[in-house]
Amino acid sequence: MRFMVMVKVKGSDPYEAGALPSQKLLSDMGKFNEELAKAGVMEACDGLQPSRKGARIQFKAGKPSATDGPFAEAKELVGGFWIWKVASKAEAIEWAKRIPFTGDEEVEIRQISSPEDFAPNMTEEMQERGRRLGESLKKNK
Repeated sequence: MRFMVMVKVKGSDPYEAGALPSQKLLSDMGKFNEELAKAGVMEACDGLQPSRKGARIQFKAGKPSATDGPFAEAKELVGGFWIWKVASKAEAIEWAKRIPFTGDEEVEIRQISSPEDFAPNMTEEMQERGRRLGESLKKNK
């Protein structure tokens, strides 16, 4: 099973103002990430830039419109993420409890859908296209 673990930040958080994490947090997070990698759990991780450097694309009746950040009205934003491969949601939760945060941080854990989850609504042609895409992505790594 694969899970996305999203680090949630408040819209008013120092993160949104561009404040960098402390050296201690960076060091502790680096050690935690090494543990994840050694255990074969981590597939990816990254922090995200503040929303003022981002954009939102909203679709109304199928028509897109773009809005540049910051997103001051947002109560919560995603500040970073991990992709973990684990045996269960319970294992993902146990790993998340070990994240070396020191304040009032929050993470959200969501299972990543696999192609099999959509199989009932996919034709054979669609499934084959998905397999080819997956193979192509593996080659590009």
